[in-house]
Amino acid sequence: MSSARVDYIAPWWTYWLHNFPHINLRFQPIDNSFQPEEENYQQSLIFLACVAAAGLGLNLLCLAIYLSCLCCCHKDEEEESKKPNSCCVTWSAVIAGLITCIAVGVGFYGNSETNDGVYQLTYSLYNANHTLGGVDSLVTGTMGSMKSGLHQHLARLDEIFATRGDYVQTLQFMQQMADNVIKQLLGLPDWEEAKVDLASIADQTARVEYYRWLTYLLILILDLIICLLACLGLAKQSRWLLTTMMVFGVLTLVLSWTSLGADLATAVGTSDFCVSPDKFLLSQTKGVIGTDIVHYYLYCNQTLSNPFQQPLTIFQRSLTTMQIQIHGLLQFAVPLFPTAERDLLGIQHVLNSSEASLHQLTALLDCRGLNKDYLDAMVGVCYDGVEGVLYLCLFSSLASCAFTVMLCAIPRAWRQIACRERDYDDIDEEDPFNPRARRIEAQNPNLTNMHSFCSYSSSMGSQTSIHPPTVSNAPMSENM
Repeated sequence: MSSARVDYIAPWWTYWLHNFPHINLRFQPIDNSFQPEEENYQQSLIFLACVAAAGLGLNLLCLAIYLSCLCCCHKDEEEESKKPNSCCVTWSAVIAGLITCIAVGVGFYGNSETNDGVYQLTYSLYNANHTLGGVDSLVTGTMGSMKSGLHQHLARLDEIFATRGDYVQTLQFMQQMADNVIKQLLGLPDWEEAKVDLASIADQTARVEYYRWLTYLLILILDLIICLLACLGLAKQSRWLLTTMMVFGVLTLVLSWTSLGADLATAVGTSDFCVSPDKFLLSQTKGVIGTDIVHYYLYCNQTLSNPFQQPLTIFQRSLTTMQIQIHGLLQFAVPLFPTAERDLLGIQHVLNSSEASLHQLTALLDCRGLNKDYLDAMVGVCYDGVEGVLYLCLFSSLASCAFTVMLCAIPRAWRQIACRERDYDDIDEEDPFNPRARRIEAQNPNLTNMHSFCSYSSSMGSQTSIHPPTVSNAPMSENM
């Protein structure tokens, strides 16, 4: 099998992120090697999150300055009514909507890629834990059968063969072989001393990943809904809807910058691990598991010898020797001591089960299984995982830009709507060409009839006042 170094090569984006400046909170450059337990290294990742927080503060400051200038800049109402600049607001809304749609698409892809990478990591951890657990169970079971089952059978046979010294020496030789097998099994590494439960790590990782995936899914849906409602408010010219969406836009802007800081710190820290994962694993297993064993599983090269080959070979030879001795006793001692047959068959059964365990143990201790799990985990984390986090960083950046444009366009649109309504209220309601007066007449026809009647009466009165008085021949008294 080819070496792991040929199969796994860290992607270029991990080197790019690994070369990011690592600065602690005291503004001192530190080593960029992956050291999660070091305080300075933790501060360097926190510093990247603080950079995103500074970007958020600068963005909010620019928005505040823009809104202040917009409120303080008063134009002539007549000039503003003639030139409403609605085209600028429309194009700003269109640009913000397009950027939001692109950002949401990128976010969905990045969220899915990150989830796939973490799933591959947890799957590899479960497989590796199953392999190590199988090795421990086989070693424990074989040692238990050798200590208890084989020892009881040999003790009873020692009593049966008490009169035959050669048979007793054969039993003593078998006891020495069994002790040798136990010694070889004790020489195998005890994985429990590493105090690392891969299954619990996989469970915690899967749980954290589920909540992370769900949180980003809700953020993506929220961004899309806010953008659609803002466009709806601009189309309907609803001031209360625009005001509500402006408040939610500020909250979403804060969420975008916060997620950008968290994703950037995660991507840089993971890339530091992906550039040299062997170095970190060797430092973690130092003093617990031999360096040659760790190298054997990390590289799995044909040039590397199996560190378990010698104890496994001695185990096999001891079992073979014991089986030859049992076969001879069954052939020559049973005719003389029939009661010994049961214990001899019991020893043969123990040896057969131990040989089957030996074959399984040899397969599990081979480097190809654990090395494949290691490579799958590295590919899942460093390729799909880091790539997905980078897409999430791009989503956060695009979302912050989109909502910044939207927060700049909404106040201007709100002001234009207010100015139009004010100009609309200043029009004379008695003007017959006023559309508002027409709507009032259509809604209240009685007011229209009353207005016409009053006009007719007043016109009649005016016509009467225009004509001269008629001359009458009647006497003055009659006229009076």
